[in-house]
Amino acid sequence: MRDIKINILEEKVGIMVQENQNPLDQVFNKFLQADNKLFKNRDALRHTFVPNELLHRKRQQEQIGNVLGPALQGSTPSNIFCYGRTGTGKTIVVKYILNYLKDLCAKASKPVPLTNYINCRIVDTNYRVLASLCKTVGEDVPFTGLPTDEVYQRFKTALDSQDQLLIIILDEVDELVKKKDYNKVNDILYDLTRMNTELENARVSLIGISNDLTFKEYLEPRVLSGLSQEECLFESYSASQLRDILNQRAEIGYHEGALAEGVIPRVAALAAREHGDARRALDLLLKAGEIAERKGLDKVTEDHVDIAEKLIESSLVKNAVKKLPMQSKLILYSIYKIEASKKIAEINTGEVFSVYEDFCNIVKIRPLTQRRVSDLITDLDMQGIIKASIINRGRYGRTKKIQISIPKQIIVDIVETEHPFTRLMDAKIKKEKHG
Repeated sequence: MRDIKINILEEKVGIMVQENQNPLDQVFNKFLQADNKLFKNRDALRHTFVPNELLHRKRQQEQIGNVLGPALQGSTPSNIFCYGRTGTGKTIVVKYILNYLKDLCAKASKPVPLTNYINCRIVDTNYRVLASLCKTVGEDVPFTGLPTDEVYQRFKTALDSQDQLLIIILDEVDELVKKKDYNKVNDILYDLTRMNTELENARVSLIGISNDLTFKEYLEPRVLSGLSQEECLFESYSASQLRDILNQRAEIGYHEGALAEGVIPRVAALAAREHGDARRALDLLLKAGEIAERKGLDKVTEDHVDIAEKLIESSLVKNAVKKLPMQSKLILYSIYKIEASKKIAEINTGEVFSVYEDFCNIVKIRPLTQRRVSDLITDLDMQGIIKASIINRGRYGRTKKIQISIPKQIIVDIVETEHPFTRLMDAKIKKEKHG
């Protein structure tokens, strides 16, 4: 009888321990106790990872290398502007080349250039850009509080205190132009492009990177001429090129045999459908593995890829809208406002352009031409954000019939909360133009 009571007591204590156990213990113990059956180097599957060899970007490497090569001779490289769609390898190629250049300078006993990588989506004001540059040359400035002109002078003085080359990488540089003080941003870009004329000892070289192919159209000519001394276009990857990249990363990141035979072709095909986006392909390959890992499996299958796609797709639309260039957002918002007004049963390019022009005047932004707006409407259609079907009006020519394809609440949640779109919330569609 006594033994029975002891057993009952032990069971009760065990239950109490389980009830008081932190639920995270069970989650984390799974990772502590189990061998990593799938991942050999998880970081190799992230788009920020820089491999020892870059595939299918030989032309871009050679072009950028030729621009930066004069640094090995102590000369000032020209500025270069790199552009192309998201996931075409712009950032990784630039980082790869700069790392290679610095290593080569060190091996050849040449002065190693300073480099400063700035993501303008994060470092998004004149002051923050200059503060980051100051830090690179050893000049401490407060996080805020000083006049921008003073910070610029401090940076220039510290930089010019010795014979050195500073290569500045402005990634997503178009993000600067979308801010409230975009005219002032043009001024900071202009200051950086002409800085070499003010320096006696040091030199500066700029590398601009942008996903927005129309970015150059709303830069002042004086800024554009300095920033785009050289240009490098990054085309989208094909499905076969994506397979090569995925195979390379999988070999580094996954254990042998961890991927089912059809996984990489499936991922490559899905990413090729999204304009050859290598970033999306790598995200899919990593997410599929994490799904299998959480289930305690030792192999990633095509089913895991499909699940991963659905998970990523749920946030993809929001991210796509959030990352649209300013001009594309204005066009999308124009379509949204026309639909919301319920004054036009069938929206075409002409109506969109007219409302877009009105909105540009309200927010003090120079409008693009109607042809460029039509091109951006096509781009929005390709991204699945809108549906733009061409209709033939006989002797009146052809036009696009346009409608929004995404939940309109996304536009309200994302676009309407951003500057300068808050000024457009109460804007009315003019009856005489669009009624």
